[in-house]
Amino acid sequence: MIQGTAQHFLRSPAGLHFLSIGLPWFCHLARPSPNLRLVHGRLRVSVVLDLKHVVALTLASLNGIGAGPAETIQPAVIADIFFLHDRGKWNTLYWVIYMGSLMVAPIISGAMAENVGWRNFWWLYTALVALSLGMVVFMFPETKWHRQHPSETIRRSIAEPGAKAEGSEKQSDGVLEQGDANNELGHVDTAARDPWLGRGKPSKAQWGLYTPNPDPVRAILLDLWIPWKLFAFPIVELAAFTVSWSCSSFLTLNLTQTQAFAAPPYNFTTEQIGFTNFAILVGAMIGLFTAGPFSDWVSARQTAKNGGIREPEMRLLAMIPYVIIMYFGNIIVSVGYENQWPWQAIVIIGYTCAGIQVAAIPGIASTYAVDSYKPVAGSLFVAITVNKNVWGYGFSKFITNWIEEDGYIPPIMTNASLILLWCLCAIIFYYYGKTFRRWSKNSSVHRM
Repeated sequence: MIQGTAQHFLRSPAGLHFLSIGLPWFCHLARPSPNLRLVHGRLRVSVVLDLKHVVALTLASLNGIGAGPAETIQPAVIADIFFLHDRGKWNTLYWVIYMGSLMVAPIISGAMAENVGWRNFWWLYTALVALSLGMVVFMFPETKWHRQHPSETIRRSIAEPGAKAEGSEKQSDGVLEQGDANNELGHVDTAARDPWLGRGKPSKAQWGLYTPNPDPVRAILLDLWIPWKLFAFPIVELAAFTVSWSCSSFLTLNLTQTQAFAAPPYNFTTEQIGFTNFAILVGAMIGLFTAGPFSDWVSARQTAKNGGIREPEMRLLAMIPYVIIMYFGNIIVSVGYENQWPWQAIVIIGYTCAGIQVAAIPGIASTYAVDSYKPVAGSLFVAITVNKNVWGYGFSKFITNWIEEDGYIPPIMTNASLILLWCLCAIIFYYYGKTFRRWSKNSSVHRM
């Protein structure tokens, strides 16, 4: 069984992609030389090779340390620089590019493994990482700007009794009151009120490699603690589980496509299996151009009906068509695999549905959480990523054996039903999400 599983993994484009991350150079270093054993003795050589083994595994784990921030920083940047009414569109773009890389990688790795060997793909991967590092250093300014919370302004005003209120605002008994002059706002164009809007550019300080912090130790400790604290918030739990299982639906295809298409009656090569991911990529593009704008439109319509007051829960209605697409796609894939349908039906319909839902559902669910807890958007995505990767790793460990024992339908549809369960929980949040947010209204996460 282990040998069969290993063969499936090595023949899979996704398996070759994972393998390229940390193993090629390790296998070269770990191969012992007979002459080395003869000259220096078996014990010393074994100790040295074991140390190499430990070092190799440690260095391979560093890939995760680099990949983790890459997953979580970008949604925080979106929350930093884009307004609430546009956030759904840009968050969906993030998910499409993020998941799109996982769709394109098997296409490229499958073709390269078939024609020029997987080592060349490893070097291509290394070059792309180096390119992205250079782009981050030279093209990515700092976007975080701490906007003072009203409570911070009040405390500072109390600490400085001689300070005068600015403009028409006045301080009375620690409560910020608005002067009569601004009770009625005139209809002035935004450009007239703020002529610099849209014309600014990053300062030199924003291009620095290090951003000064008055208390760096406290900041680091908070970054380590806040993601775990957020797991106690119901809205974060909903986003984490919805995103995790939606992504696992796409992961299912990566883990089963070789098992299904390399066997008769298809007998696909590694390159052909990789090309099936084009359908997922097309689906992701459909999700990109529909989900983000659609969720923003639904939220805007609900806001107009609510007297101009926007609530984060309004966005959840946009999940409905994509949940239907998700479940339909999983039915097509599982039943098609089991009954060996023509590959065109499985790939064009089932794989495309998977691409649509993995672009839409995570984007909508995570945007809802960011709208609720914007100051900790980065930590929020750390919590989501931890949840997603733990489930994805565990799921990858048992799905192959489960398919060998019971066929394709039970594991794939069980996973799809779990996705449906978490998405149905959004109904509760649509009606009671404001109550859940009220529970955490005094939390320190709103003042980060």
